[in-house]
Amino acid sequence: MTPEALAALAEDALAAIAGAADPDQLEVVRRRVLGRREGALTRAGAVVATRPPPERPALGRAFNEAKGRVEVALARRSGQLQADALARSADGEWVDMTVLDTEAERGRLHPVTRVLREIEHIFRGLGYSVAEGPEVETDRFNFELLNIPEDHPARDGQDTFYLSDTLLLRTHTSPVQMRTMLGQPPPIRVIAPGRTYRRDNPDPTHFPMFHQVEGLVVDEGITVGDLKGTLLTFARSMFGARREIRLRPNFFPYTEPSMEVDVSCFVCDGAGCRTCHQRGWIEILGSGMVHPQVLRHGGVDPDRHQGFAFGMGPERIAMLKYGIEDGRELTVNDVRFLHQF
Repeated sequence: MTPEALAALAEDALAAIAGAADPDQLEVVRRRVLGRREGALTRAGAVVATRPPPERPALGRAFNEAKGRVEVALARRSGQLQADALARSADGEWVDMTVLDTEAERGRLHPVTRVLREIEHIFRGLGYSVAEGPEVETDRFNFELLNIPEDHPARDGQDTFYLSDTLLLRTHTSPVQMRTMLGQPPPIRVIAPGRTYRRDNPDPTHFPMFHQVEGLVVDEGITVGDLKGTLLTFARSMFGARREIRLRPNFFPYTEPSMEVDVSCFVCDGAGCRTCHQRGWIEILGSGMVHPQVLRHGGVDPDRHQGFAFGMGPERIAMLKYGIEDGRELTVNDVRFLHQF
């Protein structure tokens, strides 16, 4: 093995590289010259390593020069072949932007979007307006003004995403109700849809980010009967004209009295099935009469005005309406899922 022989190997390789007509042929040349086992230069390098020490410096320089020339040629030829292929593709493929695509597939609304729009439509028909508020809230609006004490579990850092000592990602849309009361005098009839956040691990029925729709009515002479009539109208509009509701006592810091609301099962008509867990009733929302202290915090005189409030989860309603067993399917970003609706 001599420097001249190494240079000759390089010249032969350069000629073969220049003659490669496509990437496949170029890869064959690369393996023939630089392949780990069968490559001509690879084998030459192994021979150089066995030569006597006095000969190795000159042979090593010649080997590195030959290998460098081949590697540069390979890279350049590969770029040329790719550019040529792209040019041929551009010449052979083109799009006529004046042609209308009558076969374009139409999009689908997400089930939660459908439910949100339906809820808004129902309550707008009852004379409600839609209110919005910030998703990054203060502790004051999210907890304090809503009569949630400092030692309440909802304030725990394990349940709430705190951004600082006083800022957090809202855990419900109730702060919008408080901002509405502070921003306008009664009568008030609003719903507050929006995203909310809690430290929940995703499972079939829990999500760290989810939607809520909360409603608020404040006026003179408001009673539990007004609350029940409103929610019965909502349940029949959403789930069917034959639905009934029942109110069960519960506790929420910002309402007194507080009630869970169940709707008669729309699958089995109350007879008992898998959807309602054989009970004939399905829990759909929480509600109650606005606590007098919350009215005071909102600048409303509880001796003159009363109010009721309610809150529901659009994800849960979507799962019930469309028979979705695992709520995580609502967030998988799979277009095939949307095609079902």
